[in-house]
Amino acid sequence: MAERKPKLLIVEDDEGLQAQLKWAYEDFDVILADTRETAVAAVRAEEPAVVTLDLGLPPDPDGTSEGFAVLEAIMAIKPDTKVIVASGHGARESALRAVEEGAYDFYQKPVDIDTLGLIVQRAYRLHQIESENRRLAEQIGDERTVLGSMITAAPEMAKVARTIERVAPTNVSVMLLGASGTGKELLARGVHDCSVRKDGSFVAINCAAIPENLLESELFGHEKGAFTGAVKTTPGKIELADGGTLFLDEVGDIPLPLQVKLLRFLQERTIERVGGRKAISVDTRIVCATHQDLEAMIGAGTFREDLFYRLAEIVVKVPPLSERPGDAVLLAKHFLTRLAKEMNPQVKGFAPDALAAIDSWAWPGNVRELENRVKRAVIMADSKLVTAEDLDLTQSAADGADIALNLKAAREQADRRMIRQALARSEGNISNTAKLLGISRPTLYDLLKQYDLHA
Repeated sequence: MAERKPKLLIVEDDEGLQAQLKWAYEDFDVILADTRETAVAAVRAEEPAVVTLDLGLPPDPDGTSEGFAVLEAIMAIKPDTKVIVASGHGARESALRAVEEGAYDFYQKPVDIDTLGLIVQRAYRLHQIESENRRLAEQIGDERTVLGSMITAAPEMAKVARTIERVAPTNVSVMLLGASGTGKELLARGVHDCSVRKDGSFVAINCAAIPENLLESELFGHEKGAFTGAVKTTPGKIELADGGTLFLDEVGDIPLPLQVKLLRFLQERTIERVGGRKAISVDTRIVCATHQDLEAMIGAGTFREDLFYRLAEIVVKVPPLSERPGDAVLLAKHFLTRLAKEMNPQVKGFAPDALAAIDSWAWPGNVRELENRVKRAVIMADSKLVTAEDLDLTQSAADGADIALNLKAAREQADRRMIRQALARSEGNISNTAKLLGISRPTLYDLLKQYDLHA
């Protein structure tokens, strides 16, 4: 079967130039349009990857109003389309406006077929790369792979991921410190998935969610008749994770008497079930997490220092969502895509006011709060775009981050933060990112290079 040709829409009212361009681009499936109506209809029906657009269209062939109306419509219908604008009307002003409104590139008439052909090929190649990146991102979002499919654009979280990738192949105990809702269980699963134990069981237990009198039985298991209601012998979580990984969430809530028994297991790698007398050898790796200050608890006598050093051979600090620029928007889009499929397929994305609110909100409940708000908004939304009102968010006050005294450092820090947020909002699209920031594409490229950032 012959390979399907990529689609190229040529919006041009000059019939002679139409024929010339169609002949020149024989490697493409060329679609022709000569008015705003036919161009918009072709974009909806054919979804071309690349469009060449003459700004001078009837009924305004000597102006640019119709051409810019077509550009605006294309950006609204298919914002990932690469539009190459060609015009001889006020070239410089038209070029600046076209790029600001989302065009991929601008070409001044008269048209040179070879030069324009190179621009078209480059635009199509970029469209292919971006489409593949989106496909891979969706794939990652649907599968539990390395680090639990952690989605991030923040260097702070990339550093956490690199640390976990380094320590995972070893057998050391890992302690994850961070606020509630920051994704510590996903990171714990990442430790497991990157280790030689990945084919074993990953067993999680929230030590704060289980009553103190039942926690020992949950962790170590019990023999039949050990207590009222123990009608059969039951292995505990430590035993179930033999050959795999046990994740102890909120480890700071383990009572002192049980801390002694856990320490003995870590030293001897054997357990005794509640009501039992037989030592059972268990090969289980421990990963734990807490939002509490364990060193302060050690000082207060509520957490054993020797247990702390057994559990915290490697300590990884997980930053809150408010300290991960751009991640809130990326995660919100990921949650919306997944939840809309399940709960409200008409919802397609976020309105601009919603994105602004997500960017500026402090997220005291971190990723868990973000997911809950997006879920509620998807259910309650009346239109295709989720609004700030649907999210129940108001514009937050000015950023409360510490103010740097060095003006140059403060400016660079602000530049980095805003660029990352704009890249996240525009999903890496350079033209749209530059438009959000109010700068030209060359200026954005210079800033990306200067700050070592990547789309």
